[in-house]
Amino acid sequence: MNLELQHKVILVTGGAKGIGEGIVRVLAAEGAHPVIIGRDAKDNQKLVDELLAAGQKADQFAAELSDPKACKAAVDYVLLKFGRIDGLVNNAGKNDGVGLEKGNYEDFMASLHRNLVHYYLMAHHALPALIKSKGSIVNISSKTAETGQGNTSAYAASNGGRNALTREWAVELLKYGIRVNAIIVAECWTPQYANWIETLPNPKEKLDSINKRIPFENRMTTPEEIANTTAFLLSNKSSHTTGQLIHVDGGYVHLDKIITE
Repeated sequence: MNLELQHKVILVTGGAKGIGEGIVRVLAAEGAHPVIIGRDAKDNQKLVDELLAAGQKADQFAAELSDPKACKAAVDYVLLKFGRIDGLVNNAGKNDGVGLEKGNYEDFMASLHRNLVHYYLMAHHALPALIKSKGSIVNISSKTAETGQGNTSAYAASNGGRNALTREWAVELLKYGIRVNAIIVAECWTPQYANWIETLPNPKEKLDSINKRIPFENRMTTPEEIANTTAFLLSNKSSHTTGQLIHVDGGYVHLDKIITE
């Protein structure tokens, strides 16, 4: 499908790896001009160079998004270089295991900055440009806000905030014709997930047990599958879709688990 994203300037936070990388690759393949916003300039540039070598468009800006000033600097860079912003994908974050029993105030607040506050700041700073372009926003969120996980209070709270902000911004930005949606991720195979599995005593057995609990095809969602839905939501092909929390999860959250037994 031609999503008519050619030459659209779209910011993707955490766009160098994992789900963010998948989103950047799909956007570039659709002819858009994705701009990776991530903390590691080398990782960012590696993907940019690969896309440029393939005749596609991409750019990057190194920013530690837990620093509010860096969020503004990233948006300022894009506006200075391109003069426009057509879309924003808030994706960066980490399930960092700040729990209730063993957590503390400092770690909890730091996690909110890593996982939620920059979602607000990126949208806030990009908003004037998005108003001009009638662009759209996609927030990447997680099932943890709905299902819980255990020992991840800060990450779960952040994702609850992402979901709430999606609905709130969809209402606030109606008057500008800006659509805001979220994709809820459950079990998606990324380098971060692979690293976590390897920390467990029996990684293969654990991975097999997780896959068996995913109703559709008993496998994890791929970053490309998340990316395809993201690109659709950024495009005018989804022109009457806003305020939605869309689960791209193989039925993990909502289908009856008895079917996987």
